[in-house]
Amino acid sequence: MKHLTEPRYVRWLLISLAMLFLALFLILPLIAVFTEAFKQGAEVFAAAITEPETLSAVKLTLLVAAISVPLNVTFGIAAAWAIAKFSFRGKNVLLTLIDLPFAVSPVIAGLIFVLLFGSQGVLGPWLETTDIKIIFAVPGIILATTFVTFPFVARELIPIMEAQGKDEEEAAVSLGASGWKTFWRVTLPNVKWGLLYGVILCNARAMGEFGAVSVVSGHIRGMTNTLPLHVEILYNEYQFAAAFAVATLLAVLALVTLILKSLVEWKTQREHSAEEEQHHYEGSGERAV
Repeated sequence: MKHLTEPRYVRWLLISLAMLFLALFLILPLIAVFTEAFKQGAEVFAAAITEPETLSAVKLTLLVAAISVPLNVTFGIAAAWAIAKFSFRGKNVLLTLIDLPFAVSPVIAGLIFVLLFGSQGVLGPWLETTDIKIIFAVPGIILATTFVTFPFVARELIPIMEAQGKDEEEAAVSLGASGWKTFWRVTLPNVKWGLLYGVILCNARAMGEFGAVSVVSGHIRGMTNTLPLHVEILYNEYQFAAAFAVATLLAVLALVTLILKSLVEWKTQREHSAEEEQHHYEGSGERAV
């Protein structure tokens, strides 16, 4: 059967449009960030990224990611395993709730936490009597970040587990394996690259989240400012060189995320190709017999 292809000029036109889009919205802004960051020299750049407030923002950003990402990984694995491998009442409701952070604005999510845990919120009076501070403190930032990032791992694992089906797990159980051992020896190894892909995206969003964190943080310098919030404050104070210098840290994070994402996709495609070749070889052998 003859393959249908578009004319060469159409393909080149589409490729040119794609490259122009990437240049305008990805490459040029990235170049502008690094150009502005080093515009006043390396000394100004080094001073901006080593000042105490910047280091505090870096530590807080890493702390929030270190807590929210494992929480999302735990939830994502459990939710994906339940949805893909079992049938239960309320399954569609759970899927809808997983997608909720994609539908709700991060700013609205932050306001919801303020209404719940703020001093005038539903739980505010009780939190004040027990001397527990959530809003305008680190716990609130962690809660907001966890909320806006928890779909990433689950949404990456659910289609993978559904595509794999239940045959291997059922075979393992029929051979005497417990549910826990089946999960660790069969289910988890089959989704390891999808899980890593979800973790990379979740971590990148956790470190770069602005809207929800901006609402619940209070913008307390040196205490509740993450890197994106610190960049905003520096820019609003007309410290443009310092703002772009700190922004380069987020830009480097984005580049590392893209590289890791590409490596995981390449590894996944390579394993799929190897599996297809193995299945083709086995099928050829069966036909020969």
